[in-house]
Amino acid sequence: MFDRAKSWSMPVPWSNQQKDSTLGSENETKVKPLSPLCPLSLRAAGRRYVSHLLTTATEKGKSVNLSLRRFIAMAGKGASTAAAKGKKKEVKKETGLGLSYKKDENFGEWYSEVVVNGEMIEYYDISGCYILRPWAMSIWEVMQTFFDAEIKKMKIKNCYFPLFVSSGVLQKEKDHIEGFAPEVAWVTKSGESELEMPIAIRPTSETVMYPYFSKWIRGHRDLPLRLNQWCNVVRWEFSNPTPFIRSREFLWQEGHTAFATKEEADTEVLDILELYRRIYEEFLAVPVIKGKKSEHEKFAGGLYTTTVEAFVPNTGRGVQGATSHCLGQNFAKMFEINFENEKGEKAMVWQNSWAYTTRTIGVMIMVHGDDKGLVLPPKVASVQVIVIPVPYKDADTKGIFDACAATVKTLNESGIRAEADFRDNYSPGWKYSQWELKGVPLRIEIGPKDFANNQVRAVRRDNSTKHDIPMTDLVERVQDMLNQIQESLFDAAKQKRDACIQRAHTWEEFAEALSQKKMILAPWCDEEEVEKDVKTRTKGDMGAAKSLCSPFDQPELPEGTLCFASGKPAKKWTYWGRSY
Repeated sequence: MFDRAKSWSMPVPWSNQQKDSTLGSENETKVKPLSPLCPLSLRAAGRRYVSHLLTTATEKGKSVNLSLRRFIAMAGKGASTAAAKGKKKEVKKETGLGLSYKKDENFGEWYSEVVVNGEMIEYYDISGCYILRPWAMSIWEVMQTFFDAEIKKMKIKNCYFPLFVSSGVLQKEKDHIEGFAPEVAWVTKSGESELEMPIAIRPTSETVMYPYFSKWIRGHRDLPLRLNQWCNVVRWEFSNPTPFIRSREFLWQEGHTAFATKEEADTEVLDILELYRRIYEEFLAVPVIKGKKSEHEKFAGGLYTTTVEAFVPNTGRGVQGATSHCLGQNFAKMFEINFENEKGEKAMVWQNSWAYTTRTIGVMIMVHGDDKGLVLPPKVASVQVIVIPVPYKDADTKGIFDACAATVKTLNESGIRAEADFRDNYSPGWKYSQWELKGVPLRIEIGPKDFANNQVRAVRRDNSTKHDIPMTDLVERVQDMLNQIQESLFDAAKQKRDACIQRAHTWEEFAEALSQKKMILAPWCDEEEVEKDVKTRTKGDMGAAKSLCSPFDQPELPEGTLCFASGKPAKKWTYWGRSY
């Protein structure tokens, strides 16, 4: 009897993963031995293996005593031998596309594997830089489409400013540049000629844009000025780059606005922060906490910073998800952004800046991924439903394939993003494993029995439950299941996150919770020196703890409550923990 759930085993072609993350893995680069490979992939895998050896050796300043030509020849010979032995087996019946590491046992290695094998990124030959593959870019585009439409409703217009910044302009706002100075990349040569003045590559665009705000704003009728740009920035991280989370180049949107009054600026800060919450919770199914950063952690040169903070239970680390800053009038003073108000008086503008980045994708992977690979929320998945034919022996193969095509057509016409996998050199079991690895929310199988009964079998990625659906109810049932998956992913993530939150009233309770990788809510005196002291006292191999944010939704603070760290009267509740 045919068993559609039968699984075969086939190793994934070896991939050249660099070990350069803060995820708990070792910083030393390790080279994995080659596993047995299918004939079609062995030659390519050999090239990638040697390429990795050469790259690794180059980075470490060592020489490699290895003949690429000889290695590839050996790979080709092995492929030919394997092909000769397996002429009768044209269809691959192996599915061992699973990961080598488990999420709960070795999070760092698991994450490195899942982002590559799940086809989200490929490692580049410059450390800290990554190739974003279409599977990742499609997620970014979904978020971009939503956010761009929302800010246009707010009368915010898109623009684009140059990548390069002159050193004089960059250093005009002292506090601001001091916050970014260690990460600024500089262009110093053109060909073989030294530049007369080095040119910076933007780490952010306040100093790029604001000289022109000063030029364009003259009177109150020129306000508000509300601009946004979609671009890349470069911040030269020197330690522990991690795909999506900490990279030397990343994509983002950055908004820069100017208003006549502080009240207008304050309102926009919270409106934008709410859009960031929606991106995380409604699209990525990741729970976040809205709050305010401390004076020590706020944006350099700004008045105050608001944030949405996520948390990764497996590592016990917080993640600054996105930030919305009120810059006050500091930059307006530095760049002389003045206007004549309605009374004919000279005044300075109030400014904001706000941004979210491709870090969002990394947070989603960390929170939802499992030992099978990615788990994508339906709202951001470029393929929400994958349809796989399951023909067997003397079944009506053409009829089954036609039914798959019709299913895809029906779902697409209803607005559901569906595709069929008609590849004839892979078995159904192999396809199941690959699409699970890539995190597609729902799999539809159509076999002889399904075709005969005018139904399909749907399998959820998040919990592996199976459901037989009559073709007459296809669209309604599939849409309901996608909605349920989206909701279930958020609920499960929130439950795990909430289980990691612990209150602490004393230093002893705080230290114990930190050792257990908790996100700690503690009463605090709101003094910067005390915060610095917490960092000093918690330094260790896993990194120091710091304030994450003071939540807008503040629990009751009884009179007489003392700061957990200083023993002074507490002013508010604040989340603390280690972070990325």
